[in-house]
Amino acid sequence: MEKLIIDGGYPLNGDIEISGAKNAAVAILPAAIMAGKGSCVIDNIPDISDTKCIERIIESLGAKVNRNNNTVTIDSTCIDSWDANTEDVRKMRASYYLIGALLGRFKKARVEMPGGCSIGVRPIDQHIKGFEALGAKVKIEHGAVVAEAEKLVGTNIYFDVVSVGATINVMLAATFAEGKTILENPAKEPHIVDVANFLNSMGADIKGAGTDEIKINGVKELKGCNYSVIPDQIEAGTYMMAAAACGGKVNVNNVIPKHLESISAKLIEMGVKITENGDSITVESSRDLKGVNVKTLPYPGFPTDIQQPMTTLLSISKGRSIVNESIWESRYKHVDELKKMGANIKVENNLAIIEGIENLSGAKVVATDLRAGAAMVIAGMIAKGITEISSIEHIDRGYPHIEEKFNNLGAKIKRVKID
Repeated sequence: MEKLIIDGGYPLNGDIEISGAKNAAVAILPAAIMAGKGSCVIDNIPDISDTKCIERIIESLGAKVNRNNNTVTIDSTCIDSWDANTEDVRKMRASYYLIGALLGRFKKARVEMPGGCSIGVRPIDQHIKGFEALGAKVKIEHGAVVAEAEKLVGTNIYFDVVSVGATINVMLAATFAEGKTILENPAKEPHIVDVANFLNSMGADIKGAGTDEIKINGVKELKGCNYSVIPDQIEAGTYMMAAAACGGKVNVNNVIPKHLESISAKLIEMGVKITENGDSITVESSRDLKGVNVKTLPYPGFPTDIQQPMTTLLSISKGRSIVNESIWESRYKHVDELKKMGANIKVENNLAIIEGIENLSGAKVVATDLRAGAAMVIAGMIAKGITEISSIEHIDRGYPHIEEKFNNLGAKIKRVKID
């Protein structure tokens, strides 16, 4: 077990390099097992526990996996199992992408029910609806999702709710379905476009990812390819929030500014200076910030994954702010931790009402989930005194070397082992 100890109150200055997108990588790695010929060489895979977990799962199915820094090579030609049942499968949410990948390639899949962060009810009914529409029979049996089909046939599928996971999962299976599949009301996040581009690089025929309608013409086989994952929109947004909260001037490099427009717009509204420079964004802040109202929405709206860091920032912004979390109903667990540091926040159903205070004070707090952990790191950096954050394994699921990156900007963070 480890914890982070943060000595707060230092401004951030300098350059930060953003890693590959976690939410893209944890879908692209399972998608790679759909290649029946050749190897997939995937660059810009973030060095986080979630990607390493997926790599171990893929190996357990019989694939050969080799990681060299941020490049992962996967040879899936020798996969001899369609049953994913390791402990790694049960502890991470993104393992459900194996259902679509295995069902597409082998017409059968058995995947233990996935885990992940506790941020609310996250059913997979839209996934199952899509698989069944393609011709699969799906059942929950002994704690696992079991899907089988004699063949998959393209069809029109309308998602009742916008779901990133269901959009990707059904897209994976439909890649091998006979004829054309049209996904209506799909999610539009950048990592969905990235997964579609990766599949196309292997020989798939997918058009319209990122729009209101995705059209998939089924193919008979996929082959290995070389591919590079897009930059992480959420990691970039987190460092932008941190720069705004701590004050100073930070160049956030290796980003796609368009993916960050909703975040940039809110920071500008608060009084932060944002400058776009091709593939980087410069954030300048004097910490003289005003409160704003925020509502999380599917892309291109304000990301739910940035809500928790944003709540931390608003806790020291002048005036009243209201955060409306419209995606997940249990994504305010970090508020109790912020209150330990002096924050004035009241949660009413899906709303957080925040009265800004001058500063937070250091305390012993817990990272209750991945993005809440990032929020507590920012809180520790702006607080007076020492902050200790436990359960940091959640943070390591999505932020590569977070203390090193922040220390390079002038923060004072130590990672220590605890009993």
